[in-house]
Amino acid sequence: MVGNTPMIYLEKVSKETGCTILAKAEFANCGGSVKDRAALYLIKDAEERQLLKPGGTVVEGTAGNTGIGLAHLCNALGYKCVIYMPDTQSVEKIDLMRALGADVRPVPAVPYDDPNNYNHQAMRFADSLDNAVWTNQFDSVANRRAHIETTGPEIWKQTGGTVDVVVFATGTGGTLAGTSMFLKSINPNIKAILADPQGSVLYNYVKTGELIRREGSSITEGIGQGRVTANLQGAPVDDAVSISDFDAVNMTFRLLHEEGIYVGASSGLNVAAAVEVAKMVGPGKTIVTCLCDGGQRSYSRLFNRKFMEEKDLLRAIPEPYRHTLS
Repeated sequence: MVGNTPMIYLEKVSKETGCTILAKAEFANCGGSVKDRAALYLIKDAEERQLLKPGGTVVEGTAGNTGIGLAHLCNALGYKCVIYMPDTQSVEKIDLMRALGADVRPVPAVPYDDPNNYNHQAMRFADSLDNAVWTNQFDSVANRRAHIETTGPEIWKQTGGTVDVVVFATGTGGTLAGTSMFLKSINPNIKAILADPQGSVLYNYVKTGELIRREGSSITEGIGQGRVTANLQGAPVDDAVSISDFDAVNMTFRLLHEEGIYVGASSGLNVAAAVEVAKMVGPGKTIVTCLCDGGQRSYSRLFNRKFMEEKDLLRAIPEPYRHTLS
């Protein structure tokens, strides 16, 4: 139940741009997100290297979706699961991981170079236990291996080899790196584009080679970065597009009310980026992105009128659809 997700043709934006815009329905994985792929391969890697034995403990730092995937898999495979996460993430993700039996430890959100960053706390805790592993989703290249071995081949097969461009937002970098590495090994002419939210450094890194943070912050969860992870290092990325929260939110609600697809803001950002790329490359191309997870995980924020007003994003929602907010 990890991988082999459907490919969805996005009719409205395809007709608007003259391109074929397709999206992998990653919410169809068993844990409900694209991060299930990484979670499976992180555990497989620990088992293959004999770092994890029966009855052991899996520890990870995550914004939510990788933790949910790990919790599902740990239940299936007989491991304990401990998750450290920033306390800025949606309550739905925390509640779900706890319902799945994970020991969830929300901690203050601080930069990566702070020793109290959630990832560093996860590493220290795993080191304090016997038969435990910190799966290290950001810098374990088992993450991108998941996409080299599953996502990339699936896209090639499902498009019949006609894919011209892949566009993905990045958190760990695994999806973009692994997918582009596989596809370019078959056809070097396929373009890989990084989609970046406001407040991240990766857009400027791809464009100029400098880690310069863009102004602002984003309501999108699990994407954007302040550094180049090991998964992203050496990845064949051709270009980057910068997507505002306004455009990500607008597309998220368009997907719901025009395509019938209920997803979170990172998915909206991916599709908004695919539209921008379609304008860049011109009509007739096949562009593939992914729908990262379902909208229920963002319900208390993205679909909450008060929250969206506080973030000055109510105006981003097309007028006919605003009545759906709680």
